[in-house]
Amino acid sequence: MASGYLRDNIRYDSGMEPTQNLHPYARLTPDLILQSLESAGFVCDGRLLALNSYENRVYQIGIENESPVIAKFYRPGRWSKQAILEEHAFSQELAAQEIPVIAPVTDGHGESLHELDGFLFAAYPRCGGRWPDLDSKQQRQQMGRFLGRMHAVGATRHFQHRNRLDIETLGEASRRFVLEQQFVPDYLLDAYATLSDDLLKQIRAMFEAAGFVAQIRLHGDCHKGNILWADKGPHFVDLDDSCSGPAIQDIWMLLSGEAEEMRIQLEDLLEGYQTFFEFDYSSVILIEALRTLRILHYAAWIARRWQDPAFPIAFPWFSSPRYWEEHILSLREQAAALNNPPIL
Repeated sequence: MASGYLRDNIRYDSGMEPTQNLHPYARLTPDLILQSLESAGFVCDGRLLALNSYENRVYQIGIENESPVIAKFYRPGRWSKQAILEEHAFSQELAAQEIPVIAPVTDGHGESLHELDGFLFAAYPRCGGRWPDLDSKQQRQQMGRFLGRMHAVGATRHFQHRNRLDIETLGEASRRFVLEQQFVPDYLLDAYATLSDDLLKQIRAMFEAAGFVAQIRLHGDCHKGNILWADKGPHFVDLDDSCSGPAIQDIWMLLSGEAEEMRIQLEDLLEGYQTFFEFDYSSVILIEALRTLRILHYAAWIARRWQDPAFPIAFPWFSSPRYWEEHILSLREQAAALNNPPIL
């Protein structure tokens, strides 16, 4: 039997050649990871720990006589260098204003983005903390102040290369991809196609009802998993999805529960938020519209990544009829939610 090993569900022979077509990340071996960090000026001690990440590949790397760093290897082909550098510049701008965001490490030339063997990568300081509960008024107000400070900086200039949060990108394109790639079982196809089309019409009407809502630089993926709470308060650890959009996008994902519970949470967040930045209350009508777009986009995100061997392993239920039955049920619940009055 030939010697070899399994990585990312692909078998390699002893000469490091795969026995089937490779996803680009299959080339990201431990040796290449450490070599990349060394090329950026770090002296690695050989310790390497893979961290939980699907869109990119993220590792904790041991550094000689220093604290470990977190290395992020960007998914090939997803972002241009200019878009990644805009993300870095935004995080550095926030950090310069003493807003608790983990910015990438720069080398002696001020460079934060590096490249080796076709992979773009960056290193970040390791920063501990726990996911926030946000179960007290004080915590929510503190979180609101954090977001208000971030948005006050985000509103001072515009992205040129990052995505814009809009119905076409999150909704229409997601729906088209899912339908074109035939992920939906035949017996559910008409239900998905009709329901998703109706939802997008409702969402467009809600955006029109909201009127003009300012587009600012956002975190873009502001859920609790991207926030760590330490003794001094919260900090963000990932701006990979930073984009242009309405401020409410960075707020609604922190709300949970029934409408009355979300109303109280939102009031507490905004009490702190408006200490630093004015909130446009007309955008509250967009909360369920944005939630619906996220649900549509999430399904398409997994579908777009299905050729990455890590995704069928992480999301084995995605290709099952039951997933699509539950997905359609979630969309029907959103159709009802879109008809409810705004929580404020």
